[in-house]
Amino acid sequence: MTQQDAPSPRLDPLPVDHNPELAPHFAASLKNLGFVPNSMLIMQRRPEIMKAFAAMSASLWLPSSTVPGPLKRLVAHVASRAAGCQYCMAHTAGGALHLGLEERKLAAVWDYQTSPLFSDAERIALDVAAAAGSVPNCVSDDMFVTLRMHWSEEQIVEIVAVISVFGFLNRWNDTMATPLEEEPVHVGEKFLASHGWDAGKHKR
Repeated sequence: MTQQDAPSPRLDPLPVDHNPELAPHFAASLKNLGFVPNSMLIMQRRPEIMKAFAAMSASLWLPSSTVPGPLKRLVAHVASRAAGCQYCMAHTAGGALHLGLEERKLAAVWDYQTSPLFSDAERIALDVAAAAGSVPNCVSDDMFVTLRMHWSEEQIVEIVAVISVFGFLNRWNDTMATPLEEEPVHVGEKFLASHGWDAGKHKR
C-alpha cells in the first residue's frame, strides 16, 4: 500500500499536549515504550476513559508482579494474534523486546509449543492466551488443571488480566484502525512479517 493509497484514520490521534491533565499518563508510556501509543492519543477525546484504561494497564506491570514481564508481553502477543489484531501484535512484540526478551525467543514464539526455548509453564500460559483470545473462547478445564500445576492463583489472575486488557485493546485498535507508530512497524516487519503479519489498515 502506497502512502497515496493509504486510507485516512477513522479518528486522528490528537497531539500529545492536547489535554495537559493526561500528561503523567503519556509520560509513563514514553518511559515504558519510548513513545506514546496512538491508541491513547485517540482515546484522550474522553479523558475519563483514557485514565481508567491507563490505571488498569499500569496495574499489570507493577514491581510486585511475580509473572515475568517479558512473558506477560508474549501472553498479550499470542492472545492478540488469536484475535487477529495486527496493531497489538506489533506492540506486544516490541514491548517484549523492550523488557529484555531475547530476539531469538521472540522469533520462536510462533512455535512455542515445540521450541526448547519455552518452559512447560510458559507453554501453558501461552496456550491459555491463544484459547482465550479466540472467538468463541475455548479455554478448557483441563487447561486450568495444567495452569495450576505451574502458576499460583494470584499469578493466574495476572495472566488472565493481561489477556483481558488486551482483549479491550484488540477490539479498540481493530475498530479504530489505529495507525501504527514507526517502532512497532519496524518490529513487525523484522520479526512477524515472515509469518504473515502485515500492518494493513494500521499503516499510515
